[in-house]
Amino acid sequence: MQHPILYSFRRCPYAMRARLAIAASGIQVEIREIVLKHKPAHMLSASPKGTVPVLITTDDHIIDESLDIMSWALQQNDPNNWSGLTAQQQQSTTQLIEENDGPFKHWLDKYKYADRHPEQTETFYRQQGELTLKTLEQKLTENDYLVSNRLSLADIALLPFIRQFASVDKTWFDTAPYPNVQTWLEHFLDSDAFNNIMAKLPPWQENDPPRYFPDLST
Repeated sequence: MQHPILYSFRRCPYAMRARLAIAASGIQVEIREIVLKHKPAHMLSASPKGTVPVLITTDDHIIDESLDIMSWALQQNDPNNWSGLTAQQQQSTTQLIEENDGPFKHWLDKYKYADRHPEQTETFYRQQGELTLKTLEQKLTENDYLVSNRLSLADIALLPFIRQFASVDKTWFDTAPYPNVQTWLEHFLDSDAFNNIMAKLPPWQENDPPRYFPDLST
């Protein structure tokens, strides 16, 4: 195997942040876009939990947590210095990611699929998610980005999830009292970094020729 293999799903925020770090590092991987209802047997044999992203390195090491894939990529090459944080910035980053991947993701899923969770209203679930938006809004009054005045690991790890939250009810989000979060997200959605990792790919088939990311050549 000449290149690592990355199993991904375009719209998954976990996969997005992994792709963002890989693209930033410049490491070339073979990317395999999956269909969630028909997960490849090779992916499931590598990571039986069946979630994306899954990275298989050239020495057959399996990395199936998005933050670990980000760390793997940026440890090899971090030209934007996303992981170059002070101890205080690193502590803040860890706290933000824990909040995002824990409580916020819990409420995001219920907000996004409120019809599947009729025990509370969509508005209730949104309000729980807003607790995180309020934290981010405050952070963005202190700096241009979440932990400093430049883009860093904290922003890259959280932005795909805030994008998903905003898209549930875009009309509401655009008029909500979070102007700094709105601007921060808008800049991300307009960036080359985001648009380059969101190119649509056909679902991977067993006999397909390799397709390489981030340049998406075959």
